[in-house]
Amino acid sequence: MKKIGFILLFFQLLSLGSISQSFEQFLNEGRRLERTLDEENSLKNYFLAYQLRPTEIEPLYKVCELNSRIGNRCKQSESKEKYYQNALDFSKKLVQLYPNNDLSHVAMAMSLGRIALTKSGKEKIVTVKDIKKHTDQALKINPNNFKAWHILGKWHYEVSDLNFIESAAVKLFFGGLPESSFSMSINAYEKAKKIAPEFCLNYLELAKAYYKNDQKQLAISQLKKVIQLPSSTADDIIIKKEAGTLIKNWQ
Repeated sequence: MKKIGFILLFFQLLSLGSISQSFEQFLNEGRRLERTLDEENSLKNYFLAYQLRPTEIEPLYKVCELNSRIGNRCKQSESKEKYYQNALDFSKKLVQLYPNNDLSHVAMAMSLGRIALTKSGKEKIVTVKDIKKHTDQALKINPNNFKAWHILGKWHYEVSDLNFIESAAVKLFFGGLPESSFSMSINAYEKAKKIAPEFCLNYLELAKAYYKNDQKQLAISQLKKVIQLPSSTADDIIIKKEAGTLIKNWQ
């Protein structure tokens, strides 16, 4: 396997003193810490579980997901990029081991999506095309994967919001991308909401899509809903704060 970055190598060193614990103990502790929103320590335990059983899908997926989320909260670009690279490395391993599992393709689309937001021009467009490919594959395998619908909604939003230079790059290098619109983004987000009505991030992104689609009142209603939901990830506290700010700006 490729180098997985300084964060996970650090966890590897820590594991040398914890080898007596079982796979199930590390996995259960990772789950418990994730429920308490302690994602950094949850990631450590999922990684230790992965070390003991490197082909088990749950710790592989969770290491990818948590690297993506923690990286997104990093203030320094260098740390952010290292977390994102860790997520990408593990998502590649997932796709290699489980090519017919929707979680593998969601992990890959998620990782690529984070990286795409740090890129521009041709490099961003190449990544955008791969995101759509893996999202479509995830939904083909499991049409009820709410995270895949959410990623598809984000894909339509970002493609519809490409600037002039990026749009020109799409036409020049690829002859264009599949049809996209803010309405298509809304449709995908609404499907994710129907499957997972307590997924906070989906309400925030749905609100932004409604706002871009000149449906301000619907946008504000989504923001009000997200504030009332319970927090299930460390990101949700930040999401609710942003929702409150947008309500003030849009009313």
